[in-house]
Amino acid sequence: MKYNQINPALFIENRKRFSKQMKSNAIAIFNSNDIMPTSADGTMKFIQNTDIFHLSGIDQEESVLLIYPDAKNADYREILFLKETNEHIAVWEGHKYTKAEASAISGVKTIMWLSSFKSMLHLLMGECETVYLNSNEHARAVVEVETRDARFVKWCIKNYPLHKYKRSAPIMQNIRAIKLNLEVELVQEACNITEKGFRRLLGFVKPGVWEYEIEAELVHEFIRNRSRGFAYSPIIASGANACVLHYNDNNKQCKAGDVILLDVAAEYGNYASDLTRSIPVSGKFTKRQRNVYDAVLRVMRGAIAMLKPGNVLVDYHKAVGELMEAELVKLRLLKLSDIKKQNPLMPAYKKYFMHGTSHHLGLDVHDVGDKHRKFEAGMLFTCEPGIYIPHENLGIRLEDDILITKREPKNLMANIPIDAEEIEALMNK
Repeated sequence: MKYNQINPALFIENRKRFSKQMKSNAIAIFNSNDIMPTSADGTMKFIQNTDIFHLSGIDQEESVLLIYPDAKNADYREILFLKETNEHIAVWEGHKYTKAEASAISGVKTIMWLSSFKSMLHLLMGECETVYLNSNEHARAVVEVETRDARFVKWCIKNYPLHKYKRSAPIMQNIRAIKLNLEVELVQEACNITEKGFRRLLGFVKPGVWEYEIEAELVHEFIRNRSRGFAYSPIIASGANACVLHYNDNNKQCKAGDVILLDVAAEYGNYASDLTRSIPVSGKFTKRQRNVYDAVLRVMRGAIAMLKPGNVLVDYHKAVGELMEAELVKLRLLKLSDIKKQNPLMPAYKKYFMHGTSHHLGLDVHDVGDKHRKFEAGMLFTCEPGIYIPHENLGIRLEDDILITKREPKNLMANIPIDAEEIEALMNK
């Protein structure tokens, strides 16, 4: 791992939060992600399952976390099972955690090798009544590959059919939605790295540069600052490409007069940041581009002000849509008559602003959380309104990461240039 070691107090507290919501005399089991194959003997780079990381900080394959708060033997209330290394693995794959290292990272005192997992589980299943099993229940998840957690669910129910089974996901969604201060610090570091990458670009972009060259500048800056790279597939979309919401070919040349939509951000310590900026290839917006840009910025600032305790996503998105309606009328993209006769289920503004304004952010870019839950201090959201005008080859989106507090929202990206004048000045410096 490139990142500095995280304070284990974070993971100790997260396990306490999870345990408090478990039924009595219950075990919870979390598995690491697999190393995914490509083809032939190739593999993808390992990325840890965010649930086991949230609870342990363990960033290694073939790891299992067992939580049993009511275990009769206090040594078995938290157990980490790890892949045991050997000389062959050390030569071909490099260093793996020692038991002492895993304990220092996670705060878990009892560390065992994975080879003892089944026998230890059999012992503890004779004591417990309920088993919490983990699964990916994100509303937008499309899971076509069987995960290590999914395989374990089938194995466990087959071998222990008489136990009661419950889902860990609702508890994880509940506790992961509220970020502890140590988590906010990690996201802030990801934002700080993202800022360095963005500022680097402002002196680099000019007519004739290619989208992939911009991508290369960013990944260089991210990795040199202890990030593993992008928190998600980067969107570097110039001209008409900006109207494709998930464009990531990044293979076109940027032309004079175009605007580039940059949805690009770094991760740090597995925590994501999420930034979008729109900048003029030539270093200066046209009058029309500037009018659209400023309209999006006004909506963004109005939306950020609504990210306060007590609001809910459904009402929030509706209110942001009303802000957008007014701006689209000013831009002569909508008429008042369009709004009066609109279908409430598909408002007229959706023609130019078709996605939501905010989503949870954390270990996952689209982090877990209940969209019906009222906003609370400690929740972390993106704020990303946009206007997309295909017939003008223009798409503008702006996005910052916002922490809800008991008072005013805190913008973790407040230091990243966003005002059009500042962006133009830095590009022409």
